[in-house]
Amino acid sequence: MSQLKTKHLLGIKNLSSEEIELIFETADNFKDVLNRPIKKVPSLRDVTVANVFFENSTRTRLSFELAEKRLSADVVNFSSASSSVKKGETLLDTVNNILAMKVDMVVMRHSSPGAPHFLSKHIDANIINAGDGTHEHPTQALLDTFSIRERTGDVAGKKVVIVGDILHSRVALSNIFALQKLGAEVMVCGPATLLPKHIAELGVKVELDIRKALEWCDVANVLRIQLERQKMRYFPSLREYSLYYGINKQLLESLDKEIVIMHPGPINRGVELTSDVADSEHAIILDQVENGVAIRMAVLYLLAGVKA
Repeated sequence: MSQLKTKHLLGIKNLSSEEIELIFETADNFKDVLNRPIKKVPSLRDVTVANVFFENSTRTRLSFELAEKRLSADVVNFSSASSSVKKGETLLDTVNNILAMKVDMVVMRHSSPGAPHFLSKHIDANIINAGDGTHEHPTQALLDTFSIRERTGDVAGKKVVIVGDILHSRVALSNIFALQKLGAEVMVCGPATLLPKHIAELGVKVELDIRKALEWCDVANVLRIQLERQKMRYFPSLREYSLYYGINKQLLESLDKEIVIMHPGPINRGVELTSDVADSEHAIILDQVENGVAIRMAVLYLLAGVKA
């Protein structure tokens, strides 16, 4: 396969395993570029990309912007906090105004699930979903699975547990889809109140005991507790959550094997992970950040070639 079948990246659910492998192979090449003295290629020199973020973001927005600039694209950044959205402008009007400025690609984050899908049906530009509500976050899942492949050699056959706030996480759903398409076994672990009611129907194992989950897995992807999305209390306190589900060095060293620790960031240090775990040789958190630029370069490059 030499190109993607779709002109948009709306979610992992719509990608085939062959398309994911193509993105990974392309990212491998761009990772070589990022390690050169001159970290820039002219691949998207005639392409204009608008980063349209209706929700706060630091890592994802900066990673996309850096990826776009490394590919020599022209970049326009849009933030709803300082825009006409505050005056009541609709999503479609906002984006159509941006497209009137001859933008070719739109990277969008929105608090409403399905917003990028809606947009893809109404405009001609390539759409990349940078996170839609609690639905999906495809490039995060791609960089996570790419990082597992890089550290362990392959994703197929690996046992991966996703720990924490599964209920409010868009990262969890995209990761489940990506890992399963590449042949990994997936488990979710967290308090029962933070696990979606029918999560097992996605073909994942469900575990409430963090020790049992860590004893089972090869890789633990630890999610942030998303207090900003929680409309009610799902557990008594952060201290209690940390006591039952936080991962510390003592817990890791008590296992009879070494496991890989991941986190999409930002980390609530002392809640999901203690600093001695987050900064240890077990963790590949900074590798994930580096790989995020290469993966997003690959996605932008491949989608720019699909105009139909």
